Formats: sequence, structure tokens, C-alpha cells
Amino acid sequence: MTVTQEDERTTGDLKALAERAGHELEDASAPEILRWAAETFGKRFCVTSSMEDAVVAHLASRAMPGVDVVFLDTGYHFPETIGTRDAVEAVMDVNVITLTPRQTVAEQDAEYGPRLHDRDPDLCCKLRKVRPLEEGLRGYLAWATGLRRDESPTRANTPVVGWDEKRQKVKISPIARWTQDDVDAYVAEHGVLTNPLLMDGYASVGCAPCTRRVLAGEDARAGRWAGRAKTECGLHG
Repeated sequence: MTVTQEDERTTGDLKALAERAGHELEDASAPEILRWAAETFGKRFCVTSSMEDAVVAHLASRAMPGVDVVFLDTGYHFPETIGTRDAVEAVMDVNVITLTPRQTVAEQDAEYGPRLHDRDPDLCCKLRKVRPLEEGLRGYLAWATGLRRDESPTRANTPVVGWDEKRQKVKISPIARWTQDDVDAYVAEHGVLTNPLLMDGYASVGCAPCTRRVLAGEDARAGRWAGRAKTECGLHG
């Protein structure tokens, strides 16, 4: 089943497709999974990237040159993250689309008070990440992420292809079975861009106010919302 110009597949069709592909592609390589996505969804497929690295964007650009790469500019990113986005846009065969929240940080501060990320991080993530992504993905049937099972216990059961019930879309995680060693090897082999903060003690890069360096023995996402029970921003929960 491939995409048509006026795609008439129902939500039920897409959900069944995702569940079937999740089983059939479980042992497939990341390039194979992305080729399937490109052939199945065409221009209604995109990659999302936090610009921690450009591995999935690089993989997708080989399967579908000019693929849309969606980036959320929350207004709280490290300068290194914005620099990585700009570099990806300059050197890779992708179409970077930058999404922004409805409010600037100053406007949000005026309505909710300053440092909402400290007082109510779930609401801050909802306003600056979840809602903008939901709006930005409306024109797509499927989206790819860089989720990996080894990153944290909450991601241990990530399917390579699954159904995003919240957004009613097919969600593809082509490197779900990869380890950090696999990522490092791919980056080294292909010279893939990575965020400079990964060389400065950060194992996972998010918004600056809610991200710290990790300590020896901690999992990759321990530096996100440190000291809180929160482990996900809501994009993948």
C-alpha cells in the first residue's frame, strides 16, 4: 500500500498498517524501515529532530532526499542546539521546518509568571512542545523519531513502527533497537552532525533550564528534569 495524491486511508487502515508493519519490520535495518516509510507515505512522512544529533535525519535523507525534518524551537534551547539545526539545514539534503509555540517566552511569562518550567514543567512542555508539534504534524500521516529502547526504562518497549493514538498517526522509530555504540559507530562512519553538548557531559539535550550533565552510571535521560519524577516532555508519552 502506497500513498496517493489524495490519500483516502481511514484511521483504522493506518492503525492496522502500523501494527502489521511493527511486526514485519521488527528485525529490519533502519534504512529498510525508512525506505518503507518513504514508499508508503511519500510527502506525508516527516522526521522530527531535537537536534541532539542528526542520525535519523541523515538516514531518512538517504531513503527520501529532501525529506521534511521538523524541529521545535521552544525558545529555551541551548545556542549549540540552534547551531546544530542551522548546520543540518546547510549541509544535509533535508527540508528543515522550525515550529514555534504560539507565545514567545516573554508572552508566556506575562500570562503564567516567570520560570513556568520550574513551577509547572508539564504545563510548560505542553505549551512549548506538545501543542506546537500537534499543529505541525497535521499534514502528515506518519512521523519518525530517534527513540531508542536503551535510553531509559520508559522507552524499553518502543516499537520500530507503532500507532500514535494521541495524534492518530503512524509513529516510526527506525533506530529503536540501536544502542549508543550503534549511534556512535554510525556518526563516525558517516560524519554525521551531533550537538557539541554531547561532548561536554550531556547525554540527552533538551531545553537549557531543564537539562544538566549526567553523572557516571546514570542513564542517558537522567539529566532531564533532574530531581523530579518527570522523565518525558509529553511528545512520546
